[in-house]
Amino acid sequence: MSTPVGVFGLGFMGATHLKAWAQVSGAHVAALGNPSGRHLDGDFTDVAGNVGDQTPLKVDMSAVQAFHTLDEMLAGDTVSVVDLCTPTHVHAQQTIAALEAGKHVICEKPMARTSAEARRMIDAARAADRLLMPAMCLRFWPEWQWLKKAVEDARYGRVLSAHFTRVAEAPGWGRSVFLDGEKSGGALLDLHIHDVDFVLHLFGSPQAVSSVGYTKVSGGIDHVVSRYEVACGAMVHAEGGWSMSAGFGFKMAYRVNFENATADYDGTRTERPLRLFTEGKEAQLECTGPDGYIGQLSHFIACVQGGAKQCAITPEDGLLALELCEAEEASIRSNSRVAL
Repeated sequence: MSTPVGVFGLGFMGATHLKAWAQVSGAHVAALGNPSGRHLDGDFTDVAGNVGDQTPLKVDMSAVQAFHTLDEMLAGDTVSVVDLCTPTHVHAQQTIAALEAGKHVICEKPMARTSAEARRMIDAARAADRLLMPAMCLRFWPEWQWLKKAVEDARYGRVLSAHFTRVAEAPGWGRSVFLDGEKSGGALLDLHIHDVDFVLHLFGSPQAVSSVGYTKVSGGIDHVVSRYEVACGAMVHAEGGWSMSAGFGFKMAYRVNFENATADYDGTRTERPLRLFTEGKEAQLECTGPDGYIGQLSHFIACVQGGAKQCAITPEDGLLALELCEAEEASIRSNSRVAL
């Protein structure tokens, strides 16, 4: 049986998720929702962003209901899953409403604007006995899954150092929200949090963090460089920001130095974005599979249909990423190391 899904929030990320849902078996989009009314006709040809499939999108609305409010979408049994692609500052209230209506929820990152809001969401998911998964798509990207396995099984020895990069020009879409740091949390929460989550995924919770950063376009932290003190002793850094000049575009990358190999990933390389150097030569790697958006949605639906009690990415994971970002902001503001 196919699971009916409602996508609420129809900007760039909503369109990105809709493209991914079309590739997910066992689910179908039964409803679209957007308070502004934009794109409720299924025409997303004016939507563009910085990652993923850039093919213009048109949704066949003949079997899809359109809603202007989340309450309308939640009423009845039109959907059993809600995919929230809305601005960060409304994630908590919308997630809690969907959970209380008996729906399973996948919520775009960051899970909430604050860790306090995230805790309320966790409590609501437990009370409703419904799944809540933060949409941290990076964990499902093939090159990142390869890195997780390489670190986990120590195939190249222990990690000596790891550096993650996620930098871009300021968003050209949703600027009234993204460029309002009070609502979005700046690049620290909207962009850098991807790598924060992956550092946690690879190394566990750090013992301390030291960060530097600055504000440029949002009033929040728009560029950050952080050093994480992790239990294994590796030198771990992450840089994130959307303060680059117009025309720069978007770059995500990592460089991990093992005892016996060096892995170098750069998403701007069209050929061999992931390169591995070991034993004096470059090894040939093949990382195949669906992109992270398709991967995360497929996993979520499998959890829903299988009656799982939690997903691979838990609400508690989303909370930990927020708490670490908040510690990084505290480090920047105080110009000091923050113990965790």
